[in-house]
Amino acid sequence: MDLNNEVERRLREALELDELYVKSEGDHFQVIAVSEVFAEMSRVKRQQAINGPLMDLIAQNAIHALSVKTFTPEQWARERKFMMPS
Repeated sequence: MDLNNEVERRLREALELDELYVKSEGDHFQVIAVSEVFAEMSRVKRQQAINGPLMDLIAQNAIHALSVKTFTPEQWARERKFMMPS
């Protein structure tokens, strides 16, 4: 099983995402998720929304470390501009 694809599939099924980026090195995963659903959520709730669909993979140690960044589309537009060199 390609774990990157599995993580992406689970998150897309669980959440209505505009954009999703999943990167991994071994069992360390990085997720960037963009959705309007995050607008009403606290930082903790956002983290829980991402962790929830992946809990069994985390419990099995298929995912050892998970870095999560969540954005609304407006936040992502600003963040992306900031990250891109001009």
